[in-house]
Amino acid sequence: MRPMNTPPVMPNANAGTPPPPYVRVLLMFARNSLVREMSFRGNFLIEIVTRAFWFSAQLVMFDLIYRSVDTVNGWSRYEFFAFMATGMIINTLIEALFMPNCANFSELIRTGNLDFALLKPIDTQFLISFEKLDLGSLSHLLLSGSLLGYALVQLGRPIAAPQVAMYLGMIGVGVAFFYSLMITLASTSIWFGRNQGLYDFWFYITIFARYPRSIYGGSRAGDLLQLVFSYVLPILLVVTIPAEVVVRKTLEPSWVAAVMVAAALLGLVLSRRVFQWSLKSYRSASS
Repeated sequence: MRPMNTPPVMPNANAGTPPPPYVRVLLMFARNSLVREMSFRGNFLIEIVTRAFWFSAQLVMFDLIYRSVDTVNGWSRYEFFAFMATGMIINTLIEALFMPNCANFSELIRTGNLDFALLKPIDTQFLISFEKLDLGSLSHLLLSGSLLGYALVQLGRPIAAPQVAMYLGMIGVGVAFFYSLMITLASTSIWFGRNQGLYDFWFYITIFARYPRSIYGGSRAGDLLQLVFSYVLPILLVVTIPAEVVVRKTLEPSWVAAVMVAAALLGLVLSRRVFQWSLKSYRSASS
C-alpha cells in the first residue's frame, strides 16, 4: 500500500511518445538505404575506395603546388587544406543526401512512378528529396573531417565555441543553398523530360567553388567571375565563408556572410515555388 503522505504518481505525458512523423520517415529511409548498401557490399566497398583515391589525388596535387609557393592569394598550405576539407564536407552532404534523389526525379516522371509519390500522405518535395541516402558518399565525411582537423592542428590557432557554432551554421547554409539549386534543376524534368544537360550545368558551375573567392581577383575576367558568383549566384561564398570562419581569416567585406544567408533563404523559397509550380504541370501516367 502507498503511504498516506506520498503524492500520487502522475503519468508521464512524454513517456512512449513516438518521434515526429517526418523523423520516423527519415529513419526508415536511412534503414532502407543501409539494407540496400549491405545487399551489394562489393559495390559499397569499391565506392569507398574510389573516393579515398580521389581524396588522396587532390591532397597530393595541392601539396605539390605548396612545395613551390608559400601562399596562393593569401591562403597558406594549411589554410587551403581547411578550405578544401570544408568544400568536401559540403559536397559530400549534397551528394549523399540529395544527389541520388534529384537525379532519380526524371526517372519517376518517365515511368509514371511519380503518381505513387503524389498519393502518399507526406509532402512530395520531402519524399523526393530524402528517399534514398548514398551511404558510400557519406563515408567520405571521415576523410574530410580528418583533413580539417589535421589542418587546424597544424595552424595552431585556438578555436572557440562561437567559431564552431558559426562554422557548422555556415555549413548548413551552404548545403541549403546547393540543395535549392539542385531541386530547382530537378524540377525542370517536368517540362523537359530528361535534363542531363542541366545536371552537367550544375557540375560546371559548382567547380568554381573548389577554390577560394580571392583567387579569382586580379584581372577583368577574374573580377567579373568573382562579382557574378559572389552576388548573383553566390557559389563562391558557400565554401569560402565557412573556411574563413574556422581559420580565423577576416571576412572581406564583412557583410558577405549576410549575403550568403540571404541567398540560401531566398533559394529555398524560390525552389519550393518552382517545385510546386512544376507539379501543377505534371500529367500523370493514367491521364
